[in-house]
Amino acid sequence: MTTDQQRVAVVTGAARGIGAGVARRLAADGMAVAVLDLDESACAPVVEEIAAAGGRALAVGADVSDEEQVAAAVERIVDELGPPTVLVNNAGIIRDNLIFRMSVADWDAVMAVHLRGAFLMTRACQAHMTAERHGRIVNLSSTSAQGNRGQVNYSAAKAGMQGFTKTLAIELGKFGVTANAIAPGFIETEMTAETAERIGISFEDLKAQASAAAAVARTGVPADIAHAVSFFASEGAGFTTGQVLYVAGGPCD
Repeated sequence: MTTDQQRVAVVTGAARGIGAGVARRLAADGMAVAVLDLDESACAPVVEEIAAAGGRALAVGADVSDEEQVAAAVERIVDELGPPTVLVNNAGIIRDNLIFRMSVADWDAVMAVHLRGAFLMTRACQAHMTAERHGRIVNLSSTSAQGNRGQVNYSAAKAGMQGFTKTLAIELGKFGVTANAIAPGFIETEMTAETAERIGISFEDLKAQASAAAAVARTGVPADIAHAVSFFASEGAGFTTGQVLYVAGGPCD
């Protein structure tokens, strides 16, 4: 594939929040975008917005933790948009609880979506990337990878994403494929609004707490993460791989 041909990107968990912001940004960067989420109909507003701006997008419904659904989804993307050479593994869920209250089901659900999902999507898409001798994989980690009370499952999954990323970089680099991770801090999304509701405070109060803790004195928005994804997914980022970028409004260890 030559650089004057349109790249095809796949963004998982793209019906809302960070994923939707990333899908819009990659479309604005000139890519055709597969907007993938569990519910295909929920992807329609993002696809329509991209189309209205003159871009190409496809709504795809799939459970990223299901091997057969992933294979079918990637096959459909290849047929309708072309071989994907950019993959953003953003799909995620939270099932927060303290360790002594956490069920096996809540542990397994988080691992299935974050880690199994990223594995299945990457395995399916990398075949096209290596064939094209060009690929960009961006995995969403989190500052929670460093530990966060009540999130032993989520923290473990997000730390796992970092090791997953670094190994992909080692294995796929010789094929022109890079792999990097982004670890967001507090981002204003539906998920963080739901967190506020669950812990019994207003979303405005939760945002105020996060702003006070950030060096830049504000919370993040999906566009902040999308900007970082845009760099990692770009043609010029071919010498940057195996990195974890904390986009958190301040320094992280």
